[in-house]
Amino acid sequence: MRTTFAALAVTALATVSYSTLALAAPSADDILAANKAAMGTWDGKITLNVESSYSGQGLTGTTSSLQDLQRGAFVDSYDIPPQAGSSGWDGTKAWEKEPSGTVTDQAGGDVIPNAISEAYQDQNLWWRPDHGGAAIAYAGQKTDGGNSYDVLTVTPKGGTAFEAWFDTKTHLLYRIIENQSTQTITQTFSEYAPVDGAMIAKKQVVDDGSHNLQTFTLTSAKFSAALPLSAYQRPAEDLHDFSIAGGAHEATVPFHLWNNHIYADVSVNGSRPMTFIFDTGGHTILTPKTAKTLGIDVKGNVSSTGGGDNIVTSGEATVKTLSVGAATITNQPASVLDFSPPGTEGANERGMVGYEFFARFITRFDYGNHTITFIDKKYFDPRTAGMPVPMRLYHQFPEILGSYDGLPGRFGIDTGSRMALLLNKAWAAKNGFPKPGTKTIEAQTGWGVGGPTHSIVFKGGTLKLGDVTIDHPLTMVSTDKGGAGSVESFPSNVGGGVLKRYAATFDYDNSTMYLKP
Repeated sequence: MRTTFAALAVTALATVSYSTLALAAPSADDILAANKAAMGTWDGKITLNVESSYSGQGLTGTTSSLQDLQRGAFVDSYDIPPQAGSSGWDGTKAWEKEPSGTVTDQAGGDVIPNAISEAYQDQNLWWRPDHGGAAIAYAGQKTDGGNSYDVLTVTPKGGTAFEAWFDTKTHLLYRIIENQSTQTITQTFSEYAPVDGAMIAKKQVVDDGSHNLQTFTLTSAKFSAALPLSAYQRPAEDLHDFSIAGGAHEATVPFHLWNNHIYADVSVNGSRPMTFIFDTGGHTILTPKTAKTLGIDVKGNVSSTGGGDNIVTSGEATVKTLSVGAATITNQPASVLDFSPPGTEGANERGMVGYEFFARFITRFDYGNHTITFIDKKYFDPRTAGMPVPMRLYHQFPEILGSYDGLPGRFGIDTGSRMALLLNKAWAAKNGFPKPGTKTIEAQTGWGVGGPTHSIVFKGGTLKLGDVTIDHPLTMVSTDKGGAGSVESFPSNVGGGVLKRYAATFDYDNSTMYLKP
């Protein structure tokens, strides 16, 4: 599950009249030429720094976007209490600073394609004679609020495809619609005004598919000379919010394995131990009951997605301490929601421990001994951990490049999934799984943030994760219309049904998972 704030991307675009084209449908070049003329003077602009106030999803705050209009680099930042963070693209690499403060390279899922498309929009590359290498097609006219818009479908080279709507009267960019992870993001621009001769939208409204709107209102826009590329590169990480009691090198706690899920005792703000699920595909979450019992202040109604068709809303909070045995992290952002109906798993779940805790240590889930060990990174010996498997991050979700029946694929490592292997729906369809003649059944196979999940189930083939081979895992293909299992950008999912064969160790700093039978 992932919770996001839509980052401000003031896409400066625009245009000349093509009224002389009579009744003939305009070409993409006509529309973009008109847009460029309407947008004023952008030629020669190098750096743009945009700041906005934010209001939406029950929260208020500020955002900023620093854009290199020549090289396509950018940094988007938000400070929307109780959370803050940033993400960036230096033209080659993507990175993210998530709300708890970790800073990571990003190469999984659709992060890089999304970054390429954002840079494309920032630079107005579609104004170039070759459209900046993008494939662009006219998609007809659409109406909204009584106004007509010319619509283009744009697919930047290496980027995510998106729709761009241009006002047929003013030729200004009105809307961009783009798929990002499990959500369809609609950005609507209005109230254009000149800044140093260039037209910029003073208002942007974002709908993440929930109709729980977010509004960005321009407070400042400044053009300047070029900045060094280092201004857009991954910043240093500086964390001092975790410890193991007594200066010990590691802390080990027992866990229960129920429905292939890991449950262990957790203390929040010094509370008595409560049962939490431990999920490498998740974040720090408290149930509303837990937050209320502990008197924790909850703000907002932020859109959240995961397994299942639905978009749900969660509150945001801060916990002073989160302790698992002798290991503790402090001053942590947390989401507040019921991520599964009470009693679904047969456990009295009071919350979730996820990436934020695991990434601060070397984290080992020893399924054979039913223990979790948090190891001080300075004292970790990888020689004892098993077979190394390179991993990368899709935001905070571990993703492995592997194969299924010899076909290359991406596989998310998810201790929060009871399944063995869930093949991505689009990937399975492209490669013809399940194969004709395979015996299958359809069933409800789980429960995610967005509700129940449904799949076709069959005996699988050969799964390879790095140099580790898993023969014939019970395999599923999602039949959900929404959620993580249904979108092409999301990896296939390796869950507890496979992981319980191993002691699985996660070294986030060195992008490595270790598997030891």
